[in-house]
Amino acid sequence: MGLLVVALIIVGAVAYVGGGNTVEGFGQDVEKTGEQIQGSGE
Repeated sequence: MGLLVVALIIVGAVAYVGGGNTVEGFGQDVEKTGEQIQGSGE
């Protein structure tokens, strides 16, 4: 149950930082985060 709370916090934080709480906005944030992770790994 603790993991669920952490996941909700992460989702909320991403949605807050992204400036939107829609599924489309969240998907875009995930893509941006993925690009940043890949970029920092190179």
